[in-house]
Amino acid sequence: MPRIFSLATVKSGLVAISLLFTVASLHAATIKDVLGREVTLDLPAKRVVLGFYGEDYMAIGTEKAFDNIIGISKDTWALWRPASWKLYTNHRPSLDKIADVGEVESQTFSIEKVIALKPDLIVLADWQYKGLGFDADRLEEAGIPIVVLDYNAQTLERHLASTRIIGQITGQEKRAEKIANEYNQAIQQITDRIAKANKPKPRIYVEFGNRGPEQHSFTYGKNMWGAMASVAGGDNIAAPFIEWWGPINPEQVLASKPEVIIITGTESGKSSNALLMGQNVDRADSEKRLKAFAKRPGWSELPAIKNQKLYATYQGASRSITDYAMAQFFAKTLYPDLFADLNPEQTYIDFYKNYLPVVPKGTFTASAYK
Repeated sequence: MPRIFSLATVKSGLVAISLLFTVASLHAATIKDVLGREVTLDLPAKRVVLGFYGEDYMAIGTEKAFDNIIGISKDTWALWRPASWKLYTNHRPSLDKIADVGEVESQTFSIEKVIALKPDLIVLADWQYKGLGFDADRLEEAGIPIVVLDYNAQTLERHLASTRIIGQITGQEKRAEKIANEYNQAIQQITDRIAKANKPKPRIYVEFGNRGPEQHSFTYGKNMWGAMASVAGGDNIAAPFIEWWGPINPEQVLASKPEVIIITGTESGKSSNALLMGQNVDRADSEKRLKAFAKRPGWSELPAIKNQKLYATYQGASRSITDYAMAQFFAKTLYPDLFADLNPEQTYIDFYKNYLPVVPKGTFTASAYK
């Protein structure tokens, strides 16, 4: 006599099969983060709190990876790069509904909120992990693994490692390897050409233009734009005086006589004299604001100003796997004859076209003199 199954029994069986498939699709693995810490977790991660590097996580893990983001440090994107945040939330409104866990730098990061979300993984930038101090221990004591990434160091090693780690976390190892290889090749192209030319290193000064020309803001030593200046073959005048980032005496800038000056900016500061760069920024406005920096006291005597080598770039295009485009820009400003064939701004846009669901429009590199 044939066995008769009820509809409830069939549904129950299907649910069980579905659960078995889900469990089978996950696997426990131990990965090594950029600090050399061994972290054991189920992969691909399904409930993730993301502290930083949102665009990188999406580019490498694909947009679908954000289906598994349950918490985010919102200010590191929405506050620091508001036009970029709006571009993404217009495309994906659910992004704005992800729980905000606060921000480490402003000391609003909530350990309690993170624990309440019951994540199976927290992804933090190196500076966030170190900034949390003992609070990071509290999270791990609560049984929540932490994986540390680092694009801020602006080293080839950490950029590639961070990219491959995101690939492991999201189950996109092949895509991550492709992106890592493209980054490696772009940087190698720069360093090889410079090494072969064997030219003297031009002196370069980089400053965040968030305070406008009237007030000097901070510069960079051995990370972020400072490290990029070195990779691009420049002699960073701030390196002997600034370890990571911070203010430099304006008199020291004059004494160091930089041959190239790059001011960085974001989309913020429209009501001030800050340099504007980025999404929806008008090029003419950006160039006008950039030229004002040349009028600082004493700057007219600097080689960079005399030879019309005052440039601007987008602050948001650093500390990211997208930033090889800006490494190209730095190299081109320092050695225009060696890199005449490169179009860094187009390289930046092309990365979005290839790996992200949105394409920004605005001003991402600029010159005070055309």
